[in-house]
Amino acid sequence: MTDDDSREHVVPGSDEELETADVRGHDFRGDLDLESLLSSYETTGFQASHLAEAIDVTERMQEEEAKVYLTLTSNIVSSGLRETVAALVRDGHVDVVITTSGSLTEDVIKTAKPFKMGEWDADEAELRERGINRLGNIFVPSDRYVWLEEYLYDFFDDFFAEESIRTPTEFTRELGETLEDEDSVLKQAADNDIPVYCPALTDAEVGNFLYYYRQRQDTDSDIGIEILDDYEKIIEDGMFADTTGLIAVGGGVPKHHAIMTNLFRGGADYAVYISTGMEGDGSLSGAPPNEAVSWGKIKDDAETNYTQVEAEATLVFPLLVAEAFYNA
Repeated sequence: MTDDDSREHVVPGSDEELETADVRGHDFRGDLDLESLLSSYETTGFQASHLAEAIDVTERMQEEEAKVYLTLTSNIVSSGLRETVAALVRDGHVDVVITTSGSLTEDVIKTAKPFKMGEWDADEAELRERGINRLGNIFVPSDRYVWLEEYLYDFFDDFFAEESIRTPTEFTRELGETLEDEDSVLKQAADNDIPVYCPALTDAEVGNFLYYYRQRQDTDSDIGIEILDDYEKIIEDGMFADTTGLIAVGGGVPKHHAIMTNLFRGGADYAVYISTGMEGDGSLSGAPPNEAVSWGKIKDDAETNYTQVEAEATLVFPLLVAEAFYNA
């Protein structure tokens, strides 16, 4: 093999000139503003370009006046993203919220007692002795849940006073009506008539306290939560919508509840996922939006109508919200 032959392997060359945009990031010349910074993400590459695509898809949802479903897991409310979600609900940017039971309990707790900044590298046994629970680098003293138990018991007395079988959306609305904190997701949803669906309502302290509440001797043992009525309503509301768009922050039941109920209308028209889930394990949380296309849960359009940002939500969700909803 000659040197020329070897060189063709190392530097093969190319006669093709690509027609795509040049890779280029923000140059930080002149005044700095959020819009120009995020606009540069389109040609930055990697997940920055996916975030720029997510902003574009979200803006198109609004242009078409889509019925917007926001789905989120409980860690979103654990963090400072609670205030971001409350703002979206307060200002009418979303039409449906689907979340977990943990989101509800933590939203209620924060109306009276804050969560505290902690650290990732902590002595877990010592925290247990001190009555402190760790959520990543957020600390939650156990007295918050003692307070929550009493608050919910008082609420249950009123909630089940006239009807023994209730739905999760009735639970979230009426619980929200008892709250005064303007940064509460549940309060803003109740005040603005935005339904909050929680298909796995018992999967957190709400379920624990409902269990104990029903064991009380002076309580009607027939009290319960009916979920099928909510499922029927969310399906039919979607079927009557001209256009639907999904913003899924995290995975799990909330994300799937949104795409599954949109299946009945032939799929969602738009979808934005923010996720750190891994596709390789075959889980729903890690499944990208194109997998949902194969099931008919998201429509496939000639123009990009779905995307996924593979990033931790506290880093990118506020940027998406700021640019797509408040800087238009």
